Amino acid sequence: MMSRCMARIWGGIPTLLIYLLAAVPAQAADPLRSWADGPTKDAIMEFVANVTKEGGSDYVPPEERIAVFDNDGTLWAEKPLYFQLFYAIDKVKEKAPEHPEWKKQEPFASILEGDPRKALEGGKPALMKLLAATHSGMTGNEFHESVSNWLATARHPKYRQLYTEMVYQPMLELLRHLRANGFKTFIVSGGGVDFVRAFSEETYGIPPEQVVGSSLKAKYQVKDGQPVLVKIPEINLIDDKEGKPVGIYQYIGRRPIFAAGNSDGDLQMLEYTTAGPGPRFGLLLHHTDSGREWAYDRNSHVGRLDEALKAAPERGWTVVDMQNDWRTVFPFEKK
Repeated sequence: MMSRCMARIWGGIPTLLIYLLAAVPAQAADPLRSWADGPTKDAIMEFVANVTKEGGSDYVPPEERIAVFDNDGTLWAEKPLYFQLFYAIDKVKEKAPEHPEWKKQEPFASILEGDPRKALEGGKPALMKLLAATHSGMTGNEFHESVSNWLATARHPKYRQLYTEMVYQPMLELLRHLRANGFKTFIVSGGGVDFVRAFSEETYGIPPEQVVGSSLKAKYQVKDGQPVLVKIPEINLIDDKEGKPVGIYQYIGRRPIFAAGNSDGDLQMLEYTTAGPGPRFGLLLHHTDSGREWAYDRNSHVGRLDEALKAAPERGWTVVDMQNDWRTVFPFEKK
């Protein structure tokens, strides 16, 4: 009799285990599995645990759990040029037959000759000409469609992957982990707000209303009986450096408690975030992996990281060493 009872008990254990495992919350599994075990990962996990522990000294109510992320070089790659510039370059080439004068006008002439870096040597005036030619004169919906169509086919010159595959797997996991713990995640980008909004929800799970970025002004018009907003070639906001805290103040309305960036363009955003009262977290991504991605910082023409890297130790920011802290860089590595 005893042996039969034991057999029933032992025979039911596998089924019991299945039910117990099915009942374990998804968050019980490692939410940052692409991050190497170590102090960087531990610091992130500890901060999230502390600010979400009710009754704890560092508890932060959900409505105040605001996390902001730079985009270029923080959520997706930014080499050899910002991806939005690749879009603008392709649009110049597409529109060139309608503008024969561009063959003798900068920055268009250098772009058509295959030298985009020379085209941008003209600084802000050259960039404004490029934006006026490729980002204005159309409605918001038309621009959104243009960017979406480009992203569906354009590929990175080195990796030959779609640009939306050039996102960082560890950062996708971090975004999900924060949201699973009551954070509201925002993008605060130096790139164009309308450009980022075209893919942010599908790629990052961040809806367009939670994207802050540089922007042109828009004008209300009625076209063919329909009210539309037309983008015009006048700067509304440069959401970079000092502009990032301004954008946060104007469009989010709360000081974040978590900020992540990768360059000196994010310095003021990290300063603004971590200077507030209570628990704060600053994350600075250092591109150190020349094998899987690129290694660059102080001397880079894209994503220059110098002053922010110097400030990190005294400000208490966590610096991510891409080569050592990330097991995986891009999602396509797993494929």
